[in-house]
Amino acid sequence: MVEVVRGDLLDIDSVRSAMAAVETVHHMAANPDIRLGTSVTDTDLRQGTIATYNVLESMRLEGVSRISFSSSSAVYGEASQMPTPETYGPILPISLYGASKLASEALITAWCGTFGAKSWVHRFANIVGPRGTHGVIYDFVHKLKDDPSRLEVLGDGRQEKSYMSAEDCVGAMLHLVDAVDDEVNLFNLGTGDTCSVSRIAEIVVEESGFEGVSIEYTGGDRGWAGDVPKTSLDVESLFSTGFVPRMKSEQAIRDTARALIGEIGL
Repeated sequence: MVEVVRGDLLDIDSVRSAMAAVETVHHMAANPDIRLGTSVTDTDLRQGTIATYNVLESMRLEGVSRISFSSSSAVYGEASQMPTPETYGPILPISLYGASKLASEALITAWCGTFGAKSWVHRFANIVGPRGTHGVIYDFVHKLKDDPSRLEVLGDGRQEKSYMSAEDCVGAMLHLVDAVDDEVNLFNLGTGDTCSVSRIAEIVVEESGFEGVSIEYTGGDRGWAGDVPKTSLDVESLFSTGFVPRMKSEQAIRDTARALIGEIGL
């Protein structure tokens, strides 16, 4: 049985009331749109860091000691080592979203050290899947819906990142909670490969069925302020626990494009 409790993570009383009889908290709530932080600068502070504090404090007050947290590869910023391992440092995020995730990680490890909690911190690759509401694939589908003759790509198209299906991501999180049991368990979650924005544009056009689409680039090495042009995660620690993703980056992107085209309609 699943019980759904609707509440606001910025209302600590609501959060605390939802903690009764909970063994493990899977904290996945956050502002998902990195670009939003460039215009509404307190978004990630409130919906990320402060929300995480409220979750942790509610756990402490209600005697819940296990948290699985959805962090992000954005905490690494423009890493000089690729693929980037969990031990990389210093960690210098360049987006407010990445800063909020790193601050949340610090709060979690502090709760572990101070109050005896146990944590699983998952640093996600770019997670894609059906019912998306933002992101490059979503944007491309909407652009083609508006104009099937051309597709504008922000930047030069050489931006390159790791992508992971939402299904594989959830599977990896649940696997790690069962497979490892240190006080703080920190893992990159990804597929071990990357895909460029240019290739994503090609895949979306292929799945759209439109012919003669002109792919045009705005120029520059990134799509927006705070965008990291290239990320590649070292996922050997994840794979060493026995987890194997069902899909690599390109297949996850193609499946997502197909799903969103069906949902949005072209």
